[in-house]
Amino acid sequence: MKKVFLIIASCIGCFLACNNKKPLIELDVTINSKTAFNSLFFDSTQLDNYLTEHKELTKFKTQYFDFYKQRNYQFAWIDNKGLDEQAKNFINLIGNAVSNLQDSSIYLPNFLTTYNSIATFDGDKVSTQQILNGELLLTGQFFNYIAKVYKGMDINAEELGWFIPRKKVNLSKLLDTITKSKQYLPDSYIPFNSQYYKLQQQLITYYQLQKKYNWDTIAFPSKIYKKGDSSNYIKQVKQYLFRLGDLTETDTSKKFNTATEKAIKSFQKRFGIPADGTINKKVIKEINVPIKLRIEQLLVNLERARWLPAEKDSNYILVNIPEYKMHIFDSAVNKWDMNVIVGKAATSTVIFTGNLKYVVFSPYWKLPSNIIKKEVMPRLKRDKGYLARNGMEIYAKGDSFPLIRQKPGPKNSLGLVKFLFPNSYEIYFHDTPERSLFTANDRNFSHGCIRVGEPKKLAQYLLRKDTTYKPNIIDSLMHLKKEKWVNLPKPIPVYLVYFTTWVDKNGKLNFRKDIYKHDEKMANKLFDREPLPLKDTSIKLTKKDSL
Repeated sequence: MKKVFLIIASCIGCFLACNNKKPLIELDVTINSKTAFNSLFFDSTQLDNYLTEHKELTKFKTQYFDFYKQRNYQFAWIDNKGLDEQAKNFINLIGNAVSNLQDSSIYLPNFLTTYNSIATFDGDKVSTQQILNGELLLTGQFFNYIAKVYKGMDINAEELGWFIPRKKVNLSKLLDTITKSKQYLPDSYIPFNSQYYKLQQQLITYYQLQKKYNWDTIAFPSKIYKKGDSSNYIKQVKQYLFRLGDLTETDTSKKFNTATEKAIKSFQKRFGIPADGTINKKVIKEINVPIKLRIEQLLVNLERARWLPAEKDSNYILVNIPEYKMHIFDSAVNKWDMNVIVGKAATSTVIFTGNLKYVVFSPYWKLPSNIIKKEVMPRLKRDKGYLARNGMEIYAKGDSFPLIRQKPGPKNSLGLVKFLFPNSYEIYFHDTPERSLFTANDRNFSHGCIRVGEPKKLAQYLLRKDTTYKPNIIDSLMHLKKEKWVNLPKPIPVYLVYFTTWVDKNGKLNFRKDIYKHDEKMANKLFDREPLPLKDTSIKLTKKDSL
């Protein structure tokens, strides 16, 4: 691995913390032409003039001056012999990034032309001004590369419904450390979330698929095909399953065999379709989504992955909202998963992070004021026994209406236990008496909170290190007449995230629906246009089986 890449990997993590109080950068006058190994210097006026002429770099003006002040305006990339080794390695690194991400905007305008003009000194053919321009452009290229690839686009994540703090990079301090460091460290020190690397590799694969194959659509089937059937239509579908990796070996036969059924189930699971192993309209609809849109979907989620912090605590809980799944990580291993129910589009679950601190057994449900006013009070006027029949009671007087809560019990809307990670959004995990909803394929039914499919198992896991809470004890606590609060000995980080494509623990790429339209909003920012919603991609397809 190139030296500069490894140095970047080791150093970026040192500069991700938010620091609103910016220290004053002072000129280091101890560095001069007599004390420095490199005798090439310039002055602040030359830097000011350069930035005036290159408007695209003025956004990095503070970083430029902070970096060069620390070295008394000594050159960083070029010495008396020309470009140093670190500069050449950096160029290779950028080239790889542009190739892998298919994003030429990583290059600054005219960067390659300017770089080539100073790649080697050739007597009077390279002027002093050209050398200075090359030095300053390399620094700007570094700032642009790190900002785009490591930090992500300069957009307001909260406008896109994302409230997990984005990582920040001190560009000038990072570059200063890189130019001084001689360390070699492995790639794992790069502070990306592990999902970033996995999605990046899938993006490369999809670019290759786009180039290699013709992606014509397939007509909707006139019937549902299953194991034992034979048709040219099955042969065509198998070609796509092989391209996408669900069918492991090429199969040009018309027969719907065991391998075909296995491949179909693999595809269905990856796309969130009921895995019945049949070729049906839902399968074909997902196959027919243009690969261009799949690549855009990958780019949108890759940008989100840039925002995520690297995994620090090896024990945490992650809920991926479009997946309707909770993933429990123990010692950095995804131990087990459970189905969850998330908020409806109108009452969407917020994307944020918190710390789970309390398990509340046999909870009360304090009805929100809007439910009391709009639903309960009108019914009370017609039916005086409404509260008693629904296990509710008035527990306090409000300003204009009584405060009402539902007592613990099997009818309680929060079920038999809830899990609190205090936050300003009033979102938490809880049980529910409506267990049948967990069998639905799409599970966005709630008012924003997250209903968990296996509440007792989650309580046992959270309290597993305390021998007091054996399964029978936990079961009894879930059936009390008054609620019981239990403090966790150590809070557990909780991440509520939104990924419509990700790589699962088995290394398979998954896609899901954009249930809150967050992808569309993000795509507008990334691609500066209104993208075609994925749900509309089948409108031009015929429903007739033409094969």
